[in-house]
Parts: sequence; C-alpha cells; structure tokens
Amino acid sequence: MKQGILTDILDYSNRANPYPLYEELRKTPVFHDGDGPYVVSTYFDIQSLLHDPRLSSDAHNLAATAGDPLAEDAEEGAAALPPSFLKLDPPEHDRLRRMTNRPFGPPHSPRRIEGMRDDLHGIVTGLIDNLGDPGRIDLVDQFSYPFPVTMICRLLGVPREDEARFHVWADTLAASLDPDPDSDPTERDKTTHDARMELGMYLAGLIEERRKNPQDDMLSQLAVAHGEDGSMSTMELLSTAALLLIAGHETTVNLITNGMLTLLRNPDVLRQLRETPGLVVPLVEELLRFEPPVQLLPQRTPLVDIEVRGVTIPKGSSMWLILASGNRDPRRFESPDRFDPYRKDIQHLGLGSGIHSCFGAPLARLEAQLALSELARRLENPRLIEDPPPYRQNAVLRGPRHLYVTCDGIRP
Repeated sequence: MKQGILTDILDYSNRANPYPLYEELRKTPVFHDGDGPYVVSTYFDIQSLLHDPRLSSDAHNLAATAGDPLAEDAEEGAAALPPSFLKLDPPEHDRLRRMTNRPFGPPHSPRRIEGMRDDLHGIVTGLIDNLGDPGRIDLVDQFSYPFPVTMICRLLGVPREDEARFHVWADTLAASLDPDPDSDPTERDKTTHDARMELGMYLAGLIEERRKNPQDDMLSQLAVAHGEDGSMSTMELLSTAALLLIAGHETTVNLITNGMLTLLRNPDVLRQLRETPGLVVPLVEELLRFEPPVQLLPQRTPLVDIEVRGVTIPKGSSMWLILASGNRDPRRFESPDRFDPYRKDIQHLGLGSGIHSCFGAPLARLEAQLALSELARRLENPRLIEDPPPYRQNAVLRGPRHLYVTCDGIRP
C-alpha cells in the first residue's frame, strides 16, 4: 500500500469521495506507517474494538501523538472545562452518561424525544416556508445548520429570545472544528475563545437560574438532579451542555445534508420517499451506513498491548477507527457502494457502537426523518446546481459546507 494514504484521506481534494481510499485501506486491515497512528478499517474489527474495554478514549492515556496528523483536532478546545464524558473512560464516563441520560430518554424519560415531534415539525415547516427564491437555495445555510441548533436550544430550555445568540456561538464553534489554511490563526483562535467564554458564561447563568426556578427542560433536570450517582458540578454540567450543543449540532447537520445530496443523486428514491413517507425510517438507517456524518474516530488508545489481525498495537499508541470504511466493507454488506433504502441487513457503524455509541441517536434519527421527508414532500422537482458540492475542510465530520439546489417551487 502506498505510504501516503492517510495524507490522501485528509487531503481536501479527496473529500467529495474518500471511499476508493477506504477500499484501498481495507487491503491492510491494520495499517501503520512509521510513527503514525494504527488505522483499523474493516467492519468486524472496528465493531469488536468499539466493545473492547482495553481501548481508552481518554487522551491522558496516549503515550505520544507526534506522528498523528489529527492529534490537535482531538482536543476539545474548551481548556477551561473538564472533558465531556465523550472523552472519559469508565467509571467516570458511565456516571456522567447515566446522569445525562435520565432526563433525555428511556427508561427515566421515555417520552422526551417523541414529545419533541411537534416542536421539530414546527421548526422544519418554518424553515422550509422561509427558503425564499426556489431558483437557488443553500440547504446548509438555510436549513441544515439552523435546524439542529434551534432544537438543542429547545431541549436545554434556552429562552426563545436568546436562540439567535446561540446560533452565532454554534456557527463560530462549528467553524473552529474545520481547518482553514486561509485564515489568520491568531484571530481565529481569539474569535473561538471569545465564543466559548460567552457561551460558558451564558450557560452558567442559565444553570444558576434553573437551580432556583426549575422548569420542564433538560438543563433544569440536570441542574437539580440528586440520584444514586450524586449530582453534576456546575463545571460538569457546562461540559455536558457544550457537548450536546457541538456534537449534537455538527453530526445532525451532516446527516441531513448528506441525506439530501444522496437523494438528489438518486431521484427514483426521492420520488419513492415522497409517495411513501414511511420509507424514511429505513432510508435514514441506510444513509447512516452509506454516508455517515462521522467518518472516523481518532485518538483511541490501548491500555495494554493488544493484538488485532496478527498486529501487536502497543499500549499508549494512537488508533483510528474508520467507521465509514467499515460501513462499506464487502465482507459485511452486499453491494456496499450501492445506496439501497430497502436493504434488510443494516447494522451500520454510523452512530458508533459500545459504551460510546452516539448519545443523541434517538433525536438525530427523528430530526433526519422529519427533515428529509418534509423536504422530499415540499420541494417541487429539486435538482443539484453543483455536484460535487463544496465540502467542509474537516475529514472527521464530513459533509457539504454548502448544498445549492434549484426547484420549480415549494409546495404548501
């Protein structure tokens, strides 16, 4: 295998279609080049490692990252805050995740997500109503970006009059996740730092207010919770709220945008979705396999020497798990490069697996289902203006930065 394949995967010129590179990578199921990361690209190996307690997500266990081109991107960037549970191992990970899950979903809050359906539908309807000129629509800026952050504001309990401020912070933090070789790094760092500080101060004030006057929202329930796991400190709560905002926003933007791009490239499927709205449930699962919003998980590390496919991976090494490659592994999926919403066997890796599987998966699924079904129903004869579209610089959180579409009109 050519030694520069990881450089090629990170190279922006391959962002529109990294899948031939993943196919090449799978020929060496555990790839390692000099002092770089150990890269695992096949379905069954990734699935096994995601459930392996010997693998750590805590950056403190990394012995060295000198040869890892994504090492800097792995930092959460909120140095003033403790790591979110996404970057912790058991038992601390389990404690914080359990506490966060209580007000979010089953078994303690079984109707939380389903109870948001009307709110979600209202946001989707409002955004489509305001798309403006059907001759040129940017589905990212006008729909995919504002939708999830508005929903997270409602979930946390941000007052409606403050939602616009949240959109600004979310946009700034989202931009900071993508490399930008043309920007002034000092100015960019300052803008990101200011946004984090403003968001942190705002959330801290909202948490304090909710502790005094709890309401029926997730932030209130987290702020006043006292259970078998104790209660969250203000700093832990700030980290958790920031995680929900950033991780919940970025993945859903990509899921919806990649979904519309795939549908516009498969007009027969788009027509079937319009005629059979129930198709959206398996369709979203196939999208999570075919174009996952998170392409790879960097910065995993073994707590002891482990062996994968006859390769010994030393304790403390950096590992990448290429989820998007596993989802296209022909040893696991028949005709893996074909988009098929009627696929029967669809146990994808698009939302991860194991203890770090996507915390917001139920909400992300519902958001994508409502968004795609309504766009399919209401846009008359939509077509891509540009294909491939311009992509985000980020190789991990892969999705179009803009998706320009034209259509004949917008149905009521």
